[in-house]
Amino acid sequence: MASSEALLPISAREEEPSCPYTKLPDGSRSDPETHPRRRRPYKGLLAVSFGLLLIAFYVALIATQDGSRSNEAANATDETEKTTSSSSRARLAGVSEKSNDGLWKLSGGQNTPAFEWNNSMLSWQRTAFHFQPEENWMNDPNGPLFYKGWYHFFYQYNPNAAVWGDIVWGHAVSRDLIHWVHLPLAMVADQWYDSNGVWTGSATILPDGSIVMLYTGSTDKAVQVQNLAYPEDLNDPLLLKWVKFPGNPVLVPPPGILPKDFRDPTTAWKTPEGKWRITIGSKINKTGISLVYDTTDFKTYEKLDSLLHGVPNTGMWECVDFYPVSKTARKGLDTSVNGPDVKHIVKASMDDTRFDHYAVGTYFESNGTWIPDDPSIDVGMSSSLRYDYGKFYASKTFYDQNKGRRILWSWIGESDSEAADVQKGWSSVQGIPRTVALDTKTGKNLVQSPVEEIKSLRLSSKKFDLELSPGSVIPVDVGTATQLDIEAEFEIKKESLDKFFGDASVVAEAEEFSCEKNGAGSTVRNALGPFGFSVLATESLSEQTPVYFYIAKGKDSKLKTFFCTDTSRSSVANDVIKPIYGSVVPVLKGEKLTMRILVDHSIVEAFGQGGRTCITSRVYPTTAIYGAAKLFVFNNALDATVTASFKVWQMNSAFIHPYSEEAVRALTRT
Repeated sequence: MASSEALLPISAREEEPSCPYTKLPDGSRSDPETHPRRRRPYKGLLAVSFGLLLIAFYVALIATQDGSRSNEAANATDETEKTTSSSSRARLAGVSEKSNDGLWKLSGGQNTPAFEWNNSMLSWQRTAFHFQPEENWMNDPNGPLFYKGWYHFFYQYNPNAAVWGDIVWGHAVSRDLIHWVHLPLAMVADQWYDSNGVWTGSATILPDGSIVMLYTGSTDKAVQVQNLAYPEDLNDPLLLKWVKFPGNPVLVPPPGILPKDFRDPTTAWKTPEGKWRITIGSKINKTGISLVYDTTDFKTYEKLDSLLHGVPNTGMWECVDFYPVSKTARKGLDTSVNGPDVKHIVKASMDDTRFDHYAVGTYFESNGTWIPDDPSIDVGMSSSLRYDYGKFYASKTFYDQNKGRRILWSWIGESDSEAADVQKGWSSVQGIPRTVALDTKTGKNLVQSPVEEIKSLRLSSKKFDLELSPGSVIPVDVGTATQLDIEAEFEIKKESLDKFFGDASVVAEAEEFSCEKNGAGSTVRNALGPFGFSVLATESLSEQTPVYFYIAKGKDSKLKTFFCTDTSRSSVANDVIKPIYGSVVPVLKGEKLTMRILVDHSIVEAFGQGGRTCITSRVYPTTAIYGAAKLFVFNNALDATVTASFKVWQMNSAFIHPYSEEAVRALTRT
């Protein structure tokens, strides 16, 4: 194969582009000399009149000259006025909606005033052990990798406000995926080919240890192009400085693809011919597709005639991911691995629905195509599998060669109003990194679990063995319940099951039941459920977030188990989106019902049956905060007695600090 000297230019031998310009789909030339950096997109988009343009310019000038947040709360109204069009800005720029603003208004009527949050409530919402920037907006995870003893995490970041816009790449490093130090920005929007945003990308580590970073740039004319970057100094384990290839862009939208429908290149994998192969998300009309390109040097590319995959009526595919999983062992595989004991996962983030769908299938290296094992649950279909059935989007995996595992990152957006985000000065967190592997017991789905390192934050614990009679709600004495790790097993008493199956009056309901469509959530009672925990609850249960199992009888008289999270009563605030999340969860013969819940202030991550079904929720209680947050275990079944055996750990806070040499040394010592 080609050496890294041939594959990548390094700072010592930067070269001129092989051609002076590239023709873009809009007919313009990609000559850097004729493409000065455009004014930040949100200014232009808000310029619907001369007066509004002056206001936008004045506010932006203040934000540029003074990055301090000391007066932000006092100026929240002005800041909100400046940024209320962030969702429309994102759509006009050609990416998915990034804001919930407007959705929450449906819950209280158009004339209902927003809830009045105070600083104490908003301060409580900041997480203790989930990754998030010190301030401002964050979205997609980018280019995660392990290099010279450090986990690197890059992410979409707005350094200027707590709303989407002015996107650059933030950067942080960790020894264990839990404790982090923020580093200086990795890449900023300083070239014509990314002046409207340094968008999502992926890292590839070559066999000789060098690193390729491919990312989408939004040009000064809002055309989505793919660009190449690489570390300035491979001897620097922190990878502090990055160099953009002078020949960028390396890929532009091909014929038949619209300028705003070409984004998010994947990690590359090796073909048997020694080439590197990537896939990029797109669409043709309403068919979501994944384009395939081969390269030998990451500068020039050959587009394959075939698609990796495509599914009609699924809309734009973004943040596509493609990787192998072992059929025989719960371990991670390098992205280039293939063979008879391997299946391949295609995952796409659905621009139309904001869900991350995946499917298990077979990859054919000869023509670069993939087919699902079960076409009825193909990628993006309403019946298809999802990584997570809650607030979870734009996810990305990487192979951790340090521990032989595949790690899954995901952007966890907010479910409150944009005005509240501006008031608190930040928006979004990343989910706890998860290991992801094929479920070797079923062979049909993935299983996910928080990385093992999260256990290092566990403090004191209490173990409980309880018998829950029908209708019981029992407080769990664990003290303050805002930072918890809960592991639980539930079992329905045999006599309750015998009675259930022997009762001819119990009709089948499994076909009709749905966690999400059942508006009453955990208050709906049947013979065998629901039962589980209420987290972040007040003493009176006026605010609570139930995480629970619900078991229904199918038409074949077999049981069907659902795993759900009900946020409908999580907060009395009216400017919060409070859905009921969940899905069916496979339960094999002889298995007890198991769940694990991570509670970290305003985020709740739940894992059913060893991570076969996962649910992430954002919740914003107004009184179930600080010492008033409690934990309950409940059984709302009408007839069944349930035994619950569980352990609850208090969780420490993670070390997540701003950049300094001392902070880096502190992490090195851990």
